[in-house]
Amino acid sequence: MACRGPARRAGARPPHRVRGPAHHECGPRSGPAHHRFHHGRARGRRAADHRRMGAAGGALRPVELLRAQAADIPASDLGRRLDVPPARDELGRLAATLNDLLARLDTAGRQQRRFIADAAHELRSPVSSLRAQLEVALQHPGTTRWDALAPDLAAETWRLSRLIDDLVQLARLDARPAYRQDPVDLDDVVFTEVRRIRPERPHIVVDQSAVGAARVIGDANALSRVVRNLLDNAARHARHQVDVGLHTLEGTAELVVADDGPGIPAADRERVFDRFTRLDAARARDAGGSGLGLAIVHDIVTAHRGTVHVEDNSPGARLLVRLPLAGRPEVCEPTGLQRISRSGSPTWTGRGARRGG
Repeated sequence: MACRGPARRAGARPPHRVRGPAHHECGPRSGPAHHRFHHGRARGRRAADHRRMGAAGGALRPVELLRAQAADIPASDLGRRLDVPPARDELGRLAATLNDLLARLDTAGRQQRRFIADAAHELRSPVSSLRAQLEVALQHPGTTRWDALAPDLAAETWRLSRLIDDLVQLARLDARPAYRQDPVDLDDVVFTEVRRIRPERPHIVVDQSAVGAARVIGDANALSRVVRNLLDNAARHARHQVDVGLHTLEGTAELVVADDGPGIPAADRERVFDRFTRLDAARARDAGGSGLGLAIVHDIVTAHRGTVHVEDNSPGARLLVRLPLAGRPEVCEPTGLQRISRSGSPTWTGRGARRGG
C-alpha cells in the first residue's frame, strides 16, 4: 500500500518515506513526526508484551501455589499433604504424584525410626543382663562362682554378637550389595549347614533325607546365610525335629525347612518377615533369637529373584524358598548380582539385592 502525502509543487523533490516491515506503515525519516511515530510503535509493543506476560502469569499461578505448599513442608512433618486441584488435569496429577511421594517418604521415615528404637531395645537387653551379673559378682567377689557364671555371660555375649552381626547384615542389604553370580549347588550348602547346627542343638533331630540335587545361580555365602537362618529359626522353635527338603520343580529349586513347634498363625505369615516382629507368647523369641533372621532371608532371596513364604505344618511351621535354577534365561543377569569373569574380576550386570528369627 503506497503512502499518500500532501500535494507538492511541480518539480519539487518528494519527501522521504519509511515503509514498515509489513509494508503497511510509513512515516518520515527525521524530525518530530519521526520520533512520535517510533515512540508510538514502542509503546504498542510494550503493551502487547505486558498483556502476554499477564496471561502467562495467570496460567502459572496454580503451579506457584503448589510449589509454595511443597516448600512449606518441613522434614519433621512429612504427614502433611498438598491441596489437589479439583480439575483432573496435569496439575492435579502432579499434586497427586507429589502426595504419593510424601506418603512413601513418611512411611520410610517411620520405619527407620521404629527400626532404630527396636534395635536400641534389643541391644539394651543383653548389655543390661551382662552388666547386672558382673556388678553382683564384683560386689561379692568372695562368694561368686565364676565357673557357674561364665556360661551365662558367654550366652549373653553370643546373643549380643549375633544381634550386631544381623544389624550389620541388614545395613549391607539396605545398601543393595552386589552379590556374586556363580553356579551354586544348593544341596551342598544345605548339607554343610545341617552339619553345623547339629552339635549346637543336640536335642533336636534334623532330618535331611529329602534333600536332592539343585543348582542355582547366585552368591554362595549369601545363600548359606539363608539356609543357616532358616535352620536356626526352626531349631529354636522345634519341640523335637526339623525336616529339610530340597527338590526341583518347573525350573525352580524349592527349599523347605519345617519344624514341629507351635506354628505361625495365618494372620502373621506375612509380617513375620518384617524386622523385629513379635509374635504371641507361644512363638516368642528365646535368648538366641535376634528377631532379624527371617528379614535377612527375605531380602537375600528377593535379591536372587526368589520368593519365601510360610505354610502351615500342623503342627509347626513350614518355610518354603523358591529360587530359579541355573540355566534359566531370566537368571542370566539377576537383579543385584554381579557376574564374575573368567579372570576373576567382577563386572556389573545391573541392580537388584520373615517369624522373627
